[in-house]
Amino acid sequence: QVQLVESGGGLVQPGGSLRLSCAASGSIFSINAMGWYRQAPGKERELVAVITSGGSTNYADSVKGRFTISRDNAKNTVYLQMNSLNPEDTAVYYCHAETLWYSSPSRPEVDDYWGQGTPVTVSS
Repeated sequence: QVQLVESGGGLVQPGGSLRLSCAASGSIFSINAMGWYRQAPGKERELVAVITSGGSTNYADSVKGRFTISRDNAKNTVYLQMNSLNPEDTAVYYCHAETLWYSSPSRPEVDDYWGQGTPVTVSS
């Protein structure tokens, strides 16, 4: 099992910055990839950024050049640095982890885990 705890959300003015943190615990050795999703009121949850265990990253087009996902393996923590925020970034941000494990030899299993979410509001 993996537990995810997000922090760092809050109220920020347009053009401002925030850094979200996601601390993972439990069977962290099984984590294959981690990412950030967000969901605004009345909208579907969407992928914001992802980072694999190998360090590869990917971003939604809407946040490229503004957001940066990173990790600190020593702290078992993933970060999302958000710059140049605008009101369209307002949403609840969720941390996500994908684990790869084996229920038996040569039988891989993939599971998904979610944090509780941290709200981000961009407003004057």
